[in-house]
Amino acid sequence: MQNHSVLSLAASVLASVGASLCCVVPLVFVMAGLGGSWLSTLRVLEPYRPVFMVVAIGALAIGYWQIFRARAACAPGDQCAAPTVQRGRKIGFWIVSSLVLGLLVSPYLIGYLG
Repeated sequence: MQNHSVLSLAASVLASVGASLCCVVPLVFVMAGLGGSWLSTLRVLEPYRPVFMVVAIGALAIGYWQIFRARAACAPGDQCAAPTVQRGRKIGFWIVSSLVLGLLVSPYLIGYLG
């Protein structure tokens, strides 16, 4: 169960980076002092933003299901049954989900504020 929840959280992070690639990543590069005309090529990925968003939210939903709902897959003697491991997974999930949701919302906030 642990490998699947970690994979779904990693997939949600990668998909959210893909969803924000057209707007947030060029801003981060410019703020870091990296620039050039190649940054404008990232704008080509903007039509695919909804696909990346759906994948990120779907991966978060799968991770939520595996961490909070699927308790029958963990045997009483396994490592995943320990309360500290479960608490660590839950904390990791909320940290990753806040990062993902921040990346998903940031292109719209940048457009609204800018």
